[in-house]
Amino acid sequence: MKTQILLVALLLSLSIPFAAHPAGGPPPPAPPVKVIFDTDIGNDVDDVLALGMLHALQSRGACDLLAVTVTKNDELAGPFVDAVNTFYGRPDVPIGCIRGKPGRDPGKFLPLAEVRDEGRLRFPRDLNRSSDAPAAPALLRQILAAQPEGSVVLIQVGFFSNFAALLDTPADNVSPLNGRDLVKQKVKLLSVMAGSFQTIHDNNHMLEYNVVSDIPAAQKVARDWPTPIVWSGFEIGIALAYPAVSIERDYGYVRHHPLAEAYYLYEPPPHDRPTWDLTSVLYAVHPDRGYFNLSTRGAVEVLDDGFTRFSPKPDGRDRFLKVNADQIARTREALVQLSSQPPILPAR
Repeated sequence: MKTQILLVALLLSLSIPFAAHPAGGPPPPAPPVKVIFDTDIGNDVDDVLALGMLHALQSRGACDLLAVTVTKNDELAGPFVDAVNTFYGRPDVPIGCIRGKPGRDPGKFLPLAEVRDEGRLRFPRDLNRSSDAPAAPALLRQILAAQPEGSVVLIQVGFFSNFAALLDTPADNVSPLNGRDLVKQKVKLLSVMAGSFQTIHDNNHMLEYNVVSDIPAAQKVARDWPTPIVWSGFEIGIALAYPAVSIERDYGYVRHHPLAEAYYLYEPPPHDRPTWDLTSVLYAVHPDRGYFNLSTRGAVEVLDDGFTRFSPKPDGRDRFLKVNADQIARTREALVQLSSQPPILPAR
């Protein structure tokens, strides 16, 4: 009889659906944020640290890096991205690269992609040249078209060139939507490191590098982008300099680390490099963790000289990041811990 009672109880328990989570227990984990990372990697080393952060966040289940697109017009920019992705155990992350302008000086650390030790690449990769990768707008269309509606967060930490070009793409065999409509349908947020929204060293008219490097593209995105944008201005990176002691001590778990070696080649320590690009990554993946505050809603206009002018509007599309003294230490520590997290490589 006891056996029959236990059997009936078991069958009844199997027929009752599980609750989302037990009363008073932890909620189920949030699904990973679908991310596309657009970077001018090679012009500054914070792009490299930001890419490492994304891999750490993916290892933690917080994001899914769908693709990396590059606005640095350098034949080694794409291969360097591929080398970093491979270092973190994700060699198949799609990479798309800019065609033509904007051109800049060669990256100080991009030649790491070609360094060999005893005849073998120090940082293995498959991509040989940026020109071998798909054009960025075509790759962006392909990736976005395959995603659910309103599911993708775009992170731009370089020039506006690729996303401006995406807006201009026509309907094709990938999607019947033009670029602007495709963005409107698929993208939830654009988290962008660009501009300046607070006084910096008595300068009320700061002309920020990512904007002035392609002003027409920046103007187009600021004018025509159809989804919310959160801007991380120049002042945020200045407030959150990356401690050189971390570069010197936290990356020694391997003999050669692409992030640390890039940092040394760009500008050897001791120096605490402002972490502009990392802030846009952190907000994009963890917008609700209290690392930053947000401005009121408004509209950002890019003037002809590249200055970003913010005008408050109750129903505005744009907001910008703010950070207070209480947040700085906690946010900086998050940047350090995520950037320096060792790769979690798949089992073989």
